[in-house]
Amino acid sequence: MIEDVTGAIDITQRIEAPPEIVFAYLTDSQRFVRWMGIGAELDPRPGGRYRIDVDGEHIASGEYQVIDPPRRLVMSWGWEGHPTVPPGSTTVEITLTPEQDATVLRLRHLGLPDEGERRQHSKGWELYSGQLAQQVAAGRRD
Repeated sequence: MIEDVTGAIDITQRIEAPPEIVFAYLTDSQRFVRWMGIGAELDPRPGGRYRIDVDGEHIASGEYQVIDPPRRLVMSWGWEGHPTVPPGSTTVEITLTPEQDATVLRLRHLGLPDEGERRQHSKGWELYSGQLAQQVAAGRRD
């Protein structure tokens, strides 16, 4: 299957930790909520579901499609009650590449329906990937 890449956004973030540590912050509920959300139910296996309560009002949910620790994860993505980006309607792919003592995280979000959604999701992913980098660094100092 050839993926239609219209509607794709790309975010890159350097994180000062090895991929194994970064991957844990993407798949462990307790670590996940340190950088995004106030609650997360994660079942990180192919076919496993997730549900992230971002702020008590916005709930992201979908299904894991690929889990390849500590290099890559792919999941369907959407928002409960959202008219144009419902759960499972888009795809988020995260790859982790080691770089010296750090990790380069690349996040691709595919299938967003219009420029407004691409802009909004790009801002959100930039914010949260920065928070992830900060929390991972803080966790390594603990």
